[in-house]
Amino acid sequence: MSAEASATATACRPFLKWAGGKRQLLPELTRHLPDHIGTYFEPFVGGGALFFHAKPARAVLADSNERLVRAYVGVRDHVEDVIALLREYPHEQRFFYELRARPVDAEDDAHVAAWLIYLNRTGYNGLYRVNRRNLFNVPFGRYDNPTICDADGLRACSRALAGANVFVGDFESVVEPARRGDFVYFDPPYLPLSATSSFASYTAGGFGPDDHVRLRDVAARLKARGVRVLLSNSSAPLARELYGGGASEFAVEEVAAMRNVNSKGDRRGAVMELIIR
Repeated sequence: MSAEASATATACRPFLKWAGGKRQLLPELTRHLPDHIGTYFEPFVGGGALFFHAKPARAVLADSNERLVRAYVGVRDHVEDVIALLREYPHEQRFFYELRARPVDAEDDAHVAAWLIYLNRTGYNGLYRVNRRNLFNVPFGRYDNPTICDADGLRACSRALAGANVFVGDFESVVEPARRGDFVYFDPPYLPLSATSSFASYTAGGFGPDDHVRLRDVAARLKARGVRVLLSNSSAPLARELYGGGASEFAVEEVAAMRNVNSKGDRRGAVMELIIR
């Protein structure tokens, strides 16, 4: 069975909506999955659409967002506790703001997972956004009947995560162990298409042009030692410059993607993105 057919047969859906999520691009991305994967690496896991679609037996998942990583660990290791909490959470504006203000970082992974899933499902447009003090500041969303607890979906995600090591880490160190036969998917914070379009509130830090140059160089080194590498990015001029022209080791494909997770309605819709291999 091909990697694409196998992935389709065993697919499950991400338990979070996430800015830049790749669910709609899965047909294009899965065409580039190898038939056999030693270990699957995804250092910018975000919503994990490709991971949950492929469900590899062994995986290394990481992100710079500690709450996101702890949510993954909570779903992996304590999914029944997460489900129990979510079943208790009402869809009420007052409860939303009470939960949003809770100092969740001091709580266990199951509570972090339930906190993030609830706010993700009931907050405005599914955004995750923090201020400089790392305080979540997305307002209450206007949904009639959001699915707060998808118990079967969470259990499916927990099973998919059973063979995954999940942690906070810089992408370069995360993929250092990758060797021939492994597969790495890089889906970094995108290069902005304009000076005003950068989504820099994903964490309290950021991911700038120098980081993108470093990412390009890491991808080239991985390829040189026989690792299969796939990348996503915006169609910004710098992305084309980094991976096109003289960088002949990369093949660049342009695809259209719908972007619906944005605080400004006029910035949602179809945009061109790059798939790089």
